[in-house]
Amino acid sequence: YNEFFKPAEIQQAKELLKQGGARAQGLRAGKPDWIHQTGLVVRGYVSQLDDSVQPYGLVVPATYQPNLPFHYRLDVWLHGRSETLSELNFIVDRQKNAGQFTPANAFVLHPYGRYCNAYKFAGEVDVIESLAAARQAYPVDANRISLRGFSMGGGGTWHLGVHYADWWTAIAPGAGFAETAEYQKLKPENVPWYERKLWHWYDATDYAVNLFNSATVAYSGEIDRQIQAAQVMARELKREGLELTHIIGPKTEHKYHPDSITEINHRVDNIVAAGRHPLPRVVKFSTWTLRYDTMHWVTVDALAEHWGRARVEAEIKDASSVVIKTQNVTALTLAMPAGLCPLDQSRAPQVTLDGQTVTAAPVTSDRSWTAHFLQVNGKWIRANSADDGTLRKRHGLQGPIDDALLSRFVMVRPTGQPLHAATGTWAQAEFNRAVTEWRKLFRGEAPVKDDSAITEADIADSNLILWGDPASNKLLAQMLLAKTTVALPFRWDAQTLKLGELNLPANQHMPLLVFPNPLNPKRYVVLNSGFTFREDSNATNSRQTPRLPDWAVVDITVPPTYSTPGRIVSAGFFGERWEWNAPPKP
Repeated sequence: YNEFFKPAEIQQAKELLKQGGARAQGLRAGKPDWIHQTGLVVRGYVSQLDDSVQPYGLVVPATYQPNLPFHYRLDVWLHGRSETLSELNFIVDRQKNAGQFTPANAFVLHPYGRYCNAYKFAGEVDVIESLAAARQAYPVDANRISLRGFSMGGGGTWHLGVHYADWWTAIAPGAGFAETAEYQKLKPENVPWYERKLWHWYDATDYAVNLFNSATVAYSGEIDRQIQAAQVMARELKREGLELTHIIGPKTEHKYHPDSITEINHRVDNIVAAGRHPLPRVVKFSTWTLRYDTMHWVTVDALAEHWGRARVEAEIKDASSVVIKTQNVTALTLAMPAGLCPLDQSRAPQVTLDGQTVTAAPVTSDRSWTAHFLQVNGKWIRANSADDGTLRKRHGLQGPIDDALLSRFVMVRPTGQPLHAATGTWAQAEFNRAVTEWRKLFRGEAPVKDDSAITEADIADSNLILWGDPASNKLLAQMLLAKTTVALPFRWDAQTLKLGELNLPANQHMPLLVFPNPLNPKRYVVLNSGFTFREDSNATNSRQTPRLPDWAVVDITVPPTYSTPGRIVSAGFFGERWEWNAPPKP
């Protein structure tokens, strides 16, 4: 892969192989001494995405003793961009460099982030998985976990901070970027309508109100152009009635000013000492997608329309009542864990949703509470479950195409003859590209199986990324013929591809889409696409955003480029019940 960038890395690789051999001997002897080591430690985990082993670094405090009943503070630090940050270079650095911030008596977790993608897509999953691995291996205080980063890591801190604001005691982004269009000076009229909608996935500015649920200390150098990130976040927070704490290093470019480090540490240490509130009385939450569906004790189960702003403001008013205001929400759940519900057990809680009062399920004897609500014809009613048993967009099954690569997947290679030689050639080239680009940008080997080798376990556990057409891919043909409650939304033969109102020549067009798998509607099926941004996005992580929505049709007579897989004839989003929605007219 041409991933040795300096001659010295060859010797470093040999040294790491020796370390790996020593660890294997330690495991064989039942004495894995590194799991009790303090100082700089590199560990790893097996990712549920693709079974790759992903590394992470730790700073383990000198006070750590595995047998003590003490839970420690943990800070997550997100690194900046480096084009030469191979796994080798990451591990070598993590074994000698403690990093910019090493608070006393605390763990610091350094995720690899699957290279340099600003902690989006598989990089986002890596932060989640490495944090889970660290928490499983060490005694971490769940109410004293903070998120920090600089430059690309600052960008990651902004978006992970707003998307998972209830996880973090403190959020401390430095520099970076917080959205796409302003930072890149893009003209919206030059960007397809569906791509503009999908900016709502990773634009932290669109989720600014979620920082109400955490504490934020931002940093910028006074003469760093990336001060723009904190400035646009401050603007959006002000619109929500919130004032951003923004530490500015005087006359400083793209680095931390020494005095600012002292000030940031003082503020973050104070916040962490107070700890995260495990169940606040007031929750403010905004989302645009059910990918991000929960804030503290509020979970949004269904939206009126994806990629429009949804909001929930919930408040525990007194011992027996909760008041909620919503926007673009049609189902939600309130859930408080055992021991934390402050409501009176002796009275059924009264929940007022958008002015309508509903008697909720009672608080149980362990002081936990779960209540489900559904909007029917504009009226809120009590529901028995978050799942109404119908086909609808829900968390982890809401699209767009790229979402299927945020959980376990298998690329399904066709073994038959295609309907047309040209479409078969296009599909093979795009399949090869998807596999190569996954390894290049997300640092794993994409799981690949022939269509004839897919097992019941694959169907049960994985999103299936199918390549080809109904003639070349046996599994796609099986799905189209299956007598199930979920049917794929197209018809496709040698003459015509029909999708919604589109009727197109099958020898010139290929569909790319995501949909619930007819053989297992709890998982996705994807046709003819890996992640949808292409090589033209790689110059800056701020452009690595989804390029295609739930479905698209490509004219393959126009060759793929660094920006598109061919000419996009039409593209759009399915409705909230996965029904066909015609795209807006140009």
